[in-house]
Amino acid sequence: MTVETAPRSGLRGRLLPLGVYLLSFSLFAMGSAEFLLAGVLPEVAADIGLSLATAGGLITAFAVGVVIGGPPFAVLSLRWPRRTALVLTQLVFAGAIAAGMLTGGYTALMVTRFVAGVAYAGFFAVAAVTAVGLVPPDRAARASGVVVSGLSLAMILGGPAGTLIGYRVGWEGGFWLVVALTLAGAVAVAVAMPRTAAGTDSDVRRELRAMRRPRLWLVYAATLLSTASYMITFNYLAEILTGVTGVPEMWIAAVLVLFGVGAYIGLAIGGRIADRRPHHALIVGSLGIAGCSVSIALLAEHTIAVVPLVLLLGVAGFVLNPAVYGRVFTIAADAPTLAGATTVSAFQLGISVVPLLAGAALSAGAPSTAVAWIGAGLAALTVPVVLAERAAKGQTV
Repeated sequence: MTVETAPRSGLRGRLLPLGVYLLSFSLFAMGSAEFLLAGVLPEVAADIGLSLATAGGLITAFAVGVVIGGPPFAVLSLRWPRRTALVLTQLVFAGAIAAGMLTGGYTALMVTRFVAGVAYAGFFAVAAVTAVGLVPPDRAARASGVVVSGLSLAMILGGPAGTLIGYRVGWEGGFWLVVALTLAGAVAVAVAMPRTAAGTDSDVRRELRAMRRPRLWLVYAATLLSTASYMITFNYLAEILTGVTGVPEMWIAAVLVLFGVGAYIGLAIGGRIADRRPHHALIVGSLGIAGCSVSIALLAEHTIAVVPLVLLLGVAGFVLNPAVYGRVFTIAADAPTLAGATTVSAFQLGISVVPLLAGAALSAGAPSTAVAWIGAGLAALTVPVVLAERAAKGQTV
């Protein structure tokens, strides 16, 4: 990958290059669509005349697009200018979302959600590589953390705001806002992103050879496990808060927003320590998830304990993310594009296994707090995987 950037003399300050923040904004715009659908799913189901369970397939379609779409796109776009790949994926994403709104119908929505997922994964992967190319090596993890912070902002603001708009003007309203913001991001990237040359030094075989490195797959395993460990508790927090803690329904959204606030804080902390001590960030984050999950399970009946624990769970969960990208781009420094795309797929796969694990426990009659115990177990499993990656030999890092 060849990237021409602005002179780096000013990078020693606190701010990163403008391009990094543009990528974060674009990820915020696109990521909002993922969190928005869950909030308006009952309205979508009623509008297209399907059961809630069937309409939930729209969430799955997007997730499948992310999981399987990123790596092939990464290979396809290896020789493209990075700016071209970024703008194209944003345009395809916005077009797919808009097409779903205009055509309507379950089949059309399934197809367009899948296409949007592929485009989202492609943008995410290319954005991470581009952000790293805009900064010196010792700030790579922080730059990745800032880009990923767009996703936590989507969780805090984008999804809830889009849901609110959907309830006021119809469920499509929030998605039209996503389309508008994504197009604005595409224009900003096209105009203000530093010029990137075509990746003439990129080689598909070299990228594929990088994927054979065992340490890389240990990082992917840690990514999957850690993501599932905090998302399984987050996804069922509403049930725990209403059914066990006794929090009034009108306050549920506010408590859930605390998780997103914690995620933003965690990314800020993780981005600052991951470049120097990535394994410390991974282990501390994993242990933090485990501790918060156990505490939520044990103290679920006490509002005064659960509410701050939700914030801390977000912090612990997202402290890991910059370190994950830092390790991936260190291990696969000579071939980061496909490796970065597979990281995005690992994140999404971690989210996708949550319903299976939680469903198995709840269907067996376990209480809702069981999901927190499962999350603690997954976080505990992450620790030996991280230690194994640190101890692994025989690869250049």
